[in-house]
Amino acid sequence: MREFTYQKAPDIAGAVALLDADPEARFLGGGTNLVDLMKSGVERPARLVDVRELPLNRIEVTAEGGLRIGATVTNTDLAVHPEVRRRYPALAQAVLAGASGQLRNMATVGGNLLQRTRCGYFTDVTKACNKRVPGSGCPAIEGEHHNHAILGASPHCVATHPSDMGVALTAFDAVVSYETAGGQGELPLADLYLPVRDTPHRETALPPGALITGVTLPPTPVAAHSRYRKVRERASYAFAISSIAAAIDVRDGVVREARLAFGAVASRPWRARVAERTLTGASADAVSFAAAADAELAAAAPLAHNAYKVRLIRNLVVAVLTEMAEEDAR
Repeated sequence: MREFTYQKAPDIAGAVALLDADPEARFLGGGTNLVDLMKSGVERPARLVDVRELPLNRIEVTAEGGLRIGATVTNTDLAVHPEVRRRYPALAQAVLAGASGQLRNMATVGGNLLQRTRCGYFTDVTKACNKRVPGSGCPAIEGEHHNHAILGASPHCVATHPSDMGVALTAFDAVVSYETAGGQGELPLADLYLPVRDTPHRETALPPGALITGVTLPPTPVAAHSRYRKVRERASYAFAISSIAAAIDVRDGVVREARLAFGAVASRPWRARVAERTLTGASADAVSFAAAADAELAAAAPLAHNAYKVRLIRNLVVAVLTEMAEEDAR
């Protein structure tokens, strides 16, 4: 590991000033991803700026009826917060599915959104990886890729984003707030992650040196009836091979509104907007749910060993929406 200096941020302005002055510095929250990448040599910061003690650890109901979640709120505090569980249950379920209790106690909301892929080629500095070394190639395409992307990938990178939390936040139109030395800004979470194209090393649209300060969820009544379902290769905590955040409003047997986002299928949490449009106004039954999934997955481009994800996501859509529609009918 490269030697580095460690400094606690005195305040938000001081934190962004430190990174503005030192492009080799990194913000340190819980460290559950960054420290691992430092140990493997993927990340080599010259300075760590600890932001854990900044006043960004509150969850508040907004005047509009949504939620404002501070960037240093731990995953544990997010998952157990009564307003999160009441207004956005899929978010609480996603966080609980994401990691063990020990990791949730350390990991922060801001850090979760910025965690990097767990692709084995990315985390192994002896291997080529366009995300780590632009232009070096993507050996996953011809190599080990059973848990890689089937949507939105490119010939330059097929890695997936590992966040469970991000999938639920994407389904409910979350907005990310940040601060730089030049001032404050906001980005819809749907725009935070850049398309892969030929620049997989450019992962987010955040300005250089930006500190995420919080995430705002708008009031979304349908989210109160939502669910997160995750499929993984073992029962203990593991990264998803596919996941879904879903919310549905059914009246008189017809879908009035639907929210869907998929995880572990793309370089970012995948908002299934085609499926949502297909569902709206359709009968709330397995046939309609399958048709919506098929419409979304028409754009899938699986590799030799991950085509199973297409069927898996389709089955998840049908199973989860059928369960929720049946609950509505009771």
